[in-house]
Amino acid sequence: MIHDYLPISRSDMNIRGWKQCDFVYVSGDAYVDHPSFGHAIISRLLEAHGYKVGIIAQPDWKDPKSIQVLGEPRLGFLVSSGNMDSMVNHYSVSKKRRQQDSYTPGGVMGKRPDYAATVYCNLIRSVYKKAPIIIGGIEASLRRLAHYDYWSDRLKRSILLDSQADLISYGMGEKSIVEIADALNSGIDIKDITFIEGTVYKTKSLESVYDALTLPSFESMKGDKLEYARSYYVQYGNTDPFIGKRLVEPYGDNLFVVQNPPGKPLSTEEMDEVYNLPYMRNYHPSYEELGGVPAIREIKFSLISNRGCFGACSFCALTFHQGRIIQSRSHNSLLDEAKLLIEEPDFKGYIHDVGGPTADFRNPACEKQKTKGACPNRQCLFPEPCKNLNADHRDYIDLLRKLRTLPKVKKVFIRSGIRFDYVLADPGKKFLKELCQHHVSGQLKVAPEHVSDKVLSKMGKPDNKIYRQFVKEYNEMNGRLGMKQYLVPYLMSSHPGSGLLEAVELAEYLRDLGYMPEQVQDFYPTPSTISTCMYYTGYDPRTMEKVYVPVNPHEKAMQRALIQYRNPKNRELVIEALKLAGRTDLIGYDKKCLIRPSAGVPAGGMSGRKTGKNYGSTNRAGAPSIEKQGERRKKTIRNVHKKAGK
Repeated sequence: MIHDYLPISRSDMNIRGWKQCDFVYVSGDAYVDHPSFGHAIISRLLEAHGYKVGIIAQPDWKDPKSIQVLGEPRLGFLVSSGNMDSMVNHYSVSKKRRQQDSYTPGGVMGKRPDYAATVYCNLIRSVYKKAPIIIGGIEASLRRLAHYDYWSDRLKRSILLDSQADLISYGMGEKSIVEIADALNSGIDIKDITFIEGTVYKTKSLESVYDALTLPSFESMKGDKLEYARSYYVQYGNTDPFIGKRLVEPYGDNLFVVQNPPGKPLSTEEMDEVYNLPYMRNYHPSYEELGGVPAIREIKFSLISNRGCFGACSFCALTFHQGRIIQSRSHNSLLDEAKLLIEEPDFKGYIHDVGGPTADFRNPACEKQKTKGACPNRQCLFPEPCKNLNADHRDYIDLLRKLRTLPKVKKVFIRSGIRFDYVLADPGKKFLKELCQHHVSGQLKVAPEHVSDKVLSKMGKPDNKIYRQFVKEYNEMNGRLGMKQYLVPYLMSSHPGSGLLEAVELAEYLRDLGYMPEQVQDFYPTPSTISTCMYYTGYDPRTMEKVYVPVNPHEKAMQRALIQYRNPKNRELVIEALKLAGRTDLIGYDKKCLIRPSAGVPAGGMSGRKTGKNYGSTNRAGAPSIEKQGERRKKTIRNVHKKAGK
């Protein structure tokens, strides 16, 4: 086996003595041969199983010749938009075009199309009419069934139909892609590969489909958002590889999209094998003169320790993509990789991260999950930790200690995030000390997201009192260690359930904290999350209760401005928001006020003046408009004053 980058040209194929590739992998990302990139893992895994794989990275989607540079593969094309959904890659939440693409040489924007996976598949189909096309990666995985598309503001069909692909390999895909390859290599027609876990296919007949749940039809969901909410929650409840059912989504003209149950999680041994493949651990040398690929900077000296997440935040798509069952690598595998990092000429002594979706999740939430899967109707941490939760950091602590003792290692950081409620649930309480003493560089980033329990419940996050307890214990621990280290909270505005009153509550918390965030994440409705379902339908699919949803851009701007109320640029938005919320008591000169009044206007003298904006239209499902929320707040304040004898 040649230890080199996989072929990207005919000349590369000739060096290897290849006349034809078995598979050609078409990617929306530049070719980075590193296990943090999906195209590297899948192509190297197929190589390890004896298949010849070539790479076409970021082809010119306007030129059919760009898809022909390696010729027609013997077994089929593999297609992915890249490590990110191409629309998230291209656009901010305000739908403004981003200026940089970190997965492209030189950070240049515009080297992949919108809806890249679909466009690439259609480009292939225009040239190779009968070649099998297997689509995978995050974009395909989260669009595998009907889904709300934020950028077009409509419900879209399964990507399998619009892309003209034959098969979707959803989730992480290592097991399913090898099974697909072996099936094709044995001579089975792509249309007959309907039996592999972790795949989605289309069919005109359900005669051979068994043990399936039938979802509402696409047409019925288009006509009734409640139908989509119900369908989504059935999908959500069947993401577990042990208990998940086969799902059938009907379309017109006797067409069905069938999702097979999820693939089984990788064992520790299988995870080790995946990360021990002969990666070059860098971007392709042809990108050097273009400035390299910026994304390598964040991951070059980081270690992926685990996959999956049982935190199950409502706004996160991990449940749909990686699942809730934690899969971890062995200590030896991680130590071996760390030794490779240390030998890199530009290694400065710092391992940037040891983690995954959640750094301190190294084991399944409980013993049951290892053989029976995650509970379909309850969460491990929300609304409070399950009594069966095994909150034990000993294995992670042991791993970190081993990494710290390696020669040339000065510091091992944890940057991929911890769950503070999981830290508090650990009866041993040893991890917090280890974290503060060895793995924080002055600031620890955590994600409380909000302070309103009403909003947090929609987010699937613990009550604010849990975060306050963590802050207390974190500060006390740093005090005992004689260290000055701070918490940097990630906060989110405009999440479903958050009205102006809740945004004001968050602003007051920041005022009392004396903290002003430099950046605020406005809720981004990405495909196939609970929060996105709420955003689109106005209902919480878990309870089918109505949810207030801020969708008006001006209201969203006000909520964001309240979090950064000290920024002079936000002054007018903050004043407008406080008036609409009936909180003009926060406009004035008292230390509790958020902002001073405009020149010539007495403190608190602006209440009752309407702006003329109609925000009632922002309501997805009949929840109170901003004006009604403001009136309710004013009434509450009057009642409180009356009871106090004022």
